[in-house]
Amino acid sequence: MAPGTDATACVSKSENGFCKEHEKDSVFDKKAHEEYDDSAQAKASRPPLMRHCSSHATLTDPFTLICAAEAGVKSSGKDSGFQPTFRSGSCSEIGPKQYMEDEFICVDDLYQHLGTTTNGFPSPGAFYGVFDGHGGSDAASFTRKNILKFITEDSHFPDGVKRALKNAFVKADHALADAKNLDRSSGTTALIALVLGRTMIIANAGDSRAVLGKRGRAIELSKDHKPNCTSERLRIEKLGGVIYDGYLNGQLSVARALGDWHMKGDKGSQCPLSSEPELEELILTEEDEFLIIGCDGLWDVMSSQYAVTIVRKELMVHNDPERCSGELVREALKRNTCDNLTVVVICFSADPPPRIEVPKSHRRRSISAEGLDILKGVLSQA
Repeated sequence: MAPGTDATACVSKSENGFCKEHEKDSVFDKKAHEEYDDSAQAKASRPPLMRHCSSHATLTDPFTLICAAEAGVKSSGKDSGFQPTFRSGSCSEIGPKQYMEDEFICVDDLYQHLGTTTNGFPSPGAFYGVFDGHGGSDAASFTRKNILKFITEDSHFPDGVKRALKNAFVKADHALADAKNLDRSSGTTALIALVLGRTMIIANAGDSRAVLGKRGRAIELSKDHKPNCTSERLRIEKLGGVIYDGYLNGQLSVARALGDWHMKGDKGSQCPLSSEPELEELILTEEDEFLIIGCDGLWDVMSSQYAVTIVRKELMVHNDPERCSGELVREALKRNTCDNLTVVVICFSADPPPRIEVPKSHRRRSISAEGLDILKGVLSQA
């Protein structure tokens, strides 16, 4: 698709109340211990690690003092009684491209949205997702409309949430193959965040990214599935795929996606282009202030830490996640992103982030009598 010259104004989508309606494994997934267990929680005594295999931009962060001040913050494993409340804001922009292929969903109150009670499982609940389409918007639009239903109607939900999430991705992928009125060559990445009580699970297939803001530090909760990433490249080559100039089989710039059935074999067969999501789970604490989920149009031109710093700074001023998402989109456009832009910012508290105080040094400094005599001599000769 040829780049366009016009950029539309920042638009916050809303459909069917999605945007503005505004435990560990042993609790949710006793049946699914084989799930992914890569921890995204960086040790708080170290700077956050960029775990992605492909970085398109190395940018200087003008607000790094905030991050440096938080170098000693650590997460507490104790049950502090923290109860999250969910507020979200979104912004979606066509950018320089001719067509808009991104979709997103925001559900701040999951049970109200579903029209059900909690039925004994953790409350509150929330659900968010971004879907970066390619080859048309059919796959992204279909996935946005159906992925939550596939999750909640799965037999493993809610006792085996991780299994239900994985099953939902497979169902969505197979449904795209079976749909007669959808373009089989259309595909989409899928990144979702499901929160039940204090437990948040990230499921990702593609190169969208989820980044947690933890007292000013960026903690990446997903991995960009680029074909050149070592683990993805090995998987692709093992299954007979090839990578040309960073593109899977010379056609696709992602290693995992839903749809794209012109590149896949029969349903159920292993394919270099995988629809299986990678999962990340964490227990939210008071230090976890907000989550940013966005398509690669944002992350191609902005580091995770820079985005977290911008959002935290903005929240301290106006405490509005909607304006924060718009600010990230505007900043990405200034940096000449080449893609559609979709960003969702989710806050876990009704209050703005607290100001970070750098502890003052209490070390006392003194000068010896000999040194004082030398200093007096120097001053007297001046």
